Amino acid sequence: MRAAAVVVCGMFLGVCGAQAQIDPALARVIEQTKAIDNHAHPLRYDAPGTPRDEDYDALPCDNLEQAPGPVRSRADNPELIAGWRLLYGYAHNDMTPAHVKELVAAKEKAVREHGAGYPAWILDKIGIEIMFANRVALGPGVQPPRFRWVPFADALMLPLDNTASKRRNSEYDWFYSHEEKLLKRYLTDLNIAAPPGSLREYLAKVVTPTLERQRQQGAVALKLEAAYLRPLNFGRATEMDAERVYAAYVGGGAPPDADYRKLQDYLFRYIAEEAGRLGLAIHIHSAPGCGDYFGQRGANPLLLEGAFNDPSLRKTNFVIVHGGWPYIKETAALMQKPNVYADFSFAAIMLYPRALAEMMRDWLEMYPEKILFGTDSSPGPPESNWEEGGWLAASSARQALGIALTGMVHDAEISRDRAAELARMVLRENAIKLYKLKP
Repeated sequence: MRAAAVVVCGMFLGVCGAQAQIDPALARVIEQTKAIDNHAHPLRYDAPGTPRDEDYDALPCDNLEQAPGPVRSRADNPELIAGWRLLYGYAHNDMTPAHVKELVAAKEKAVREHGAGYPAWILDKIGIEIMFANRVALGPGVQPPRFRWVPFADALMLPLDNTASKRRNSEYDWFYSHEEKLLKRYLTDLNIAAPPGSLREYLAKVVTPTLERQRQQGAVALKLEAAYLRPLNFGRATEMDAERVYAAYVGGGAPPDADYRKLQDYLFRYIAEEAGRLGLAIHIHSAPGCGDYFGQRGANPLLLEGAFNDPSLRKTNFVIVHGGWPYIKETAALMQKPNVYADFSFAAIMLYPRALAEMMRDWLEMYPEKILFGTDSSPGPPESNWEEGGWLAASSARQALGIALTGMVHDAEISRDRAAELARMVLRENAIKLYKLKP
């Protein structure tokens, strides 16, 4: 038993006391299975002299004033030392400024040595075969087959004057301005100067061509960050009402909130239906967001139930990104629906493995075929960037999965063989099936 505990502790980088709960054979399966990451924001490789990567998110948060995030997300989290050792050969047991400076130099050296191969090198280090890159566009080093594209669709739902919306929250001016910039980029890609005069033309000349173009360029899903902009309670609006609002304000003037919501509701369902036609899943942010004034109640995944139940969207698969935390039991119930899945990205960084294991076990006992591995690896300061976030999330997720499945075996809910099967499903097989991947 002592030998087994040592083996398990060697499999995952974390707190050894928790690792002793994991069945050693199961730990080996989990460690050896290459994962498919359903959600992340990796940075491209920027050669010396090239502009800074700005495409890692449609709604970057780096210029927002923010209070410190949860403890594990902070740059002084001592867990990061183990990640630095694995990734860059860090030789210290502390985080003194001088030693962190050495770390940053080691990272810069690794980037120089690997060049455009650096992002894939990081995936190899943290045991991820494919990472879904939530980005405005891919770029050098962030390309198939190791990285698959998930572009953003929110801007397509905001073709009118957003002045009134920007006043509702001190952070909305920043967010809506970025969506306006992205819509202009989409229009430029289509050689269109401004949204057309009618809603029918807008759908035919802007929305559908943009989605089709993204699909042709390799997109596997579309991302909606709508919870940053409004509650997720997308209602059912008629085409007549949507056309009336669009025609009245496309030429100028800020529409009243109630009218603009009708147009957004209509466009949401149109985009979701088109995604189903094109074989693209819809990824929806459902968890706390960056900034200090994010509307958490508006991100409750239960607000999406009307869309999930919509007969016109039965061919569209939805993924509750970040698992809807803290509404994780609501997410478990929603996975009953044939077209609803969830990943645990974000939670794998913010929650320690024990808490994440409890969350996973609730889901594993109900709908194991609907659970997707995810990291939410995102840009940050040099010592705690997307690489460290990916390592922390991947190691935590593997540890938590081992704890949850071992507990299910000990409670005679499943066999050891079934536990190994479920581990592979969560780490990769569910994603392969959902997205029809050929890794």
